Amino acid sequence: MSDPLLARPSSRMISRISRTLLLIQFGIAILFYFLLRHFDWPMLAAALGGILIVLLLRAQITANSFFLTWPYRGRTSNPVEISWLQIATLFVREFRATMLCSSWAMPFLRFDQFTYPDTTSLPVLLIHGYGCNSGYWRWMSLELREAHITHYALDMEPVFGSIDEYAPLVHAAVQRVLAETGQKKIVIVAHSMGGLAARAYLRDHGCDRVARVITLGSPHHGTAIANFGIGINCGEMNWLGRYEEGRSSEWLQKLAATEEADALSHIVSIYSHHDNIVSPQSSSHLAGAWNIPVIGIGHVALALEPAIQKLVIDLIHNARE
Repeated sequence: MSDPLLARPSSRMISRISRTLLLIQFGIAILFYFLLRHFDWPMLAAALGGILIVLLLRAQITANSFFLTWPYRGRTSNPVEISWLQIATLFVREFRATMLCSSWAMPFLRFDQFTYPDTTSLPVLLIHGYGCNSGYWRWMSLELREAHITHYALDMEPVFGSIDEYAPLVHAAVQRVLAETGQKKIVIVAHSMGGLAARAYLRDHGCDRVARVITLGSPHHGTAIANFGIGINCGEMNWLGRYEEGRSSEWLQKLAATEEADALSHIVSIYSHHDNIVSPQSSSHLAGAWNIPVIGIGHVALALEPAIQKLVIDLIHNARE
């Protein structure tokens, strides 16, 4: 097994950005600590108050993603409704996932590979989504390690570049995994934009080397929240207009027009009816692929949920068949 802290030297931008944002949040907490102390708050209460202010700011950011995507949600004759308790649980789990990923895993826990000579499964390549790095996969990786599944992680840069630029990176990573494991095929597990990068790879290089592509919350037809982001890749992930009259971006339309049916049949799209980043949520339903919808799970939380982790591991085990 490889060194758990080993990471390749390239693609550290997201780590640096995440650490910078942590310092800013720490500074905000310190500022409010001294402000509260100025009003004669006890030391412990002032410290807790400063921390609470930062947590509330972070919670507002998570809540904002739900508010931004709400107007673009898919409306069907039979909507998948969840209770208020499930809504509260959905928000808490998504907030927890964003805090863990952005404040701990992405700044400090990037990794390159974990290899197991005794594995009985095909090797796995993990591809993160927009604004993330390999640290996002920390909790999925723990489960893959428990299952003794060899897995590699890819960090994609430039952060705000075209998704077409990521296809060669995926190709190089696939070649590396095959060369180092001696296998003829691999399984790709991709989150969000990473699923589009995997599709771009299949378009350019075919599926001879890939037994299965598992996408988690990928905006296969675009997402309206991309309109609020920055970068060429955000423009390529756009969903333009409301649900009823909207359409995919020109890049996504071109990708769909140049894909082979055989490549689509290799894809398993796992997505949530209550995704707070991909909206309309039906965007993740990919014709020609095996689609597995779930309920009550947020976008970032998908790879951290035990039920999703178990499902992914089962799909990896079955990929040899």
